[in-house]
Amino acid sequence: MIHEIKDFLLTARRKDARSVRIKRSKDAVKFKVRCSRYLYTLCVFDTEKANKLKQSLPPVDSTSKLCSVSVVDVPVKIKIRSKDDW
Repeated sequence: MIHEIKDFLLTARRKDARSVRIKRSKDAVKFKVRCSRYLYTLCVFDTEKANKLKQSLPPVDSTSKLCSVSVVDVPVKIKIRSKDDW
């Protein structure tokens, strides 16, 4: 797990970084970058910082596949249970 935003941005700009997934919950936003060996995760609890981080990710370049990073925004489904389900 990565703890600093600067470390996450450096990891996302590596040559072996393939994709960045953004998972939003009501408490935090998780940024996951897939590299060749590991999946690195950064949890951001401030939504303003999360929006700035999303804008500062490297752009998707469709012509060259070597340094392209695709950004996928994945919403997390919230399941609401009734009292009968308990």
